[in-house]
Amino acid sequence: MHRSSSPETPGDWVDRLLLAGPEQDICLEFDRPISRAELRASVSERQRALAGAGLAAGGAVALRLPPSLACVTDLLAAWRLGAQVALLDHRLTEHEVSRALERLAPQFLVEPSRPPAAGALRGYLSVEARITALPGRPADGDHVLVQLSSGSTGPSKVIGRTAADLAAELGRYDLIEGFPGRGHRVVVLASLVHVLGLVGGLLHSLHAGARMVVPERFSVDGILRALAAAEEPTTVLGVPFHAEILASVAAPPPLPFLTGMITGGEPVRQEVWEAFTARYGATLGNMYGMTEAGVIATDVTGRHRPELAVAPGMEVRVDAGEILIGRPASPYLGAAGPSRWADGWLRTRDAGAVDPATGRLAVRGRLDSQISIGGLKVDLAEVEQTVRSLPQVREAVVLHGSHIEAYLALAEPAPVAELEQALAARLAAYKRPRRLHVLPDLPRTGTGKLVRDPAALRAAAGQPAS
Repeated sequence: MHRSSSPETPGDWVDRLLLAGPEQDICLEFDRPISRAELRASVSERQRALAGAGLAAGGAVALRLPPSLACVTDLLAAWRLGAQVALLDHRLTEHEVSRALERLAPQFLVEPSRPPAAGALRGYLSVEARITALPGRPADGDHVLVQLSSGSTGPSKVIGRTAADLAAELGRYDLIEGFPGRGHRVVVLASLVHVLGLVGGLLHSLHAGARMVVPERFSVDGILRALAAAEEPTTVLGVPFHAEILASVAAPPPLPFLTGMITGGEPVRQEVWEAFTARYGATLGNMYGMTEAGVIATDVTGRHRPELAVAPGMEVRVDAGEILIGRPASPYLGAAGPSRWADGWLRTRDAGAVDPATGRLAVRGRLDSQISIGGLKVDLAEVEQTVRSLPQVREAVVLHGSHIEAYLALAEPAPVAELEQALAARLAAYKRPRRLHVLPDLPRTGTGKLVRDPAALRAAAGQPAS
């Protein structure tokens, strides 16, 4: 493989950290296995195409591609050129894309040359990418990756990360005991344009020599087929929703090479954890992270559930009940988030505590879940956990506006009066939701997180906007 001469040019980190390795190694698998030699050749081809369109070092491009080989090669090719890449979820509407492009102002947009085949459960698609020049501007600063936050609690923020920051996160993954590496398969169910699937799945697999596999379909049968497809130690990387659908299989087939599953996002419910570990004979661990910083703390095997070990090299402290993480600079681009970072510390807005004896971190939900009702303190996370613990409830979100309300989807039909009666036996009157809104399914972000934006939940429940 060609190595750039010293000093290192802006895109050399891609060859050094992501593309290096034996040519014959299988590093990716979509509809077929892809070797490192083929990946390097495809990246070089797309690098020439992007350069021919005018993208250069210091330029800016937005990628709006579904999970595919094209998504991977265009991302790596643009980085190899030394350009900044903004990742847009391919499921965004045209209106959402237009608004994002107005905010980000890239010089180029890469998207499918024709609308991809429909299919909500498709794991990946085969697409040809089209490069369109836009009246944008070059990158402002040295951020190589730009992402929009999940927007689970409101409007998304623009977040930038440098090549050095991504390299540091890959170094943390290298040191996390039990995280899959060379000789392992990683079946990735998390979105490739969000931090868990992107760094924990794609970039880590390329860096560590693991084989990243994306199932053809994200149905239960499609995921199980992917898990059974090879006789190599296999780990699933997804969100709690994926653990729930796998745990719902009453009698899964034998999967002797499935070593475990790791989820990001909100904690997996205890009953889901018990069902998954019992039915698959595999571990179910959890990770805590955020778009602004990547992986922060992990419990890969679920051994310390619900506590997590702080990732190697990550600085974490708790101030007035809020988790803070050490960051050398603010991750936010533009005017958003100035109150979140100061003096080298980023406020996560998550509540937590550090065990002084073990150093492990307990994450206790959003800090803004602590409210006062008539002078009495109520933890909305506790209320939500109680609602979710009802056997009839599959998922729930609890919010507070003028009063406490719960939005929930049911595992089995049940009258609202029955649910209210069950909550009355479990929660004091001042803690109980005044209204229960039952939906077929709760809305989720592109990363699989439950949406907590009141306006979005009211719209999903057919309530008038307030």
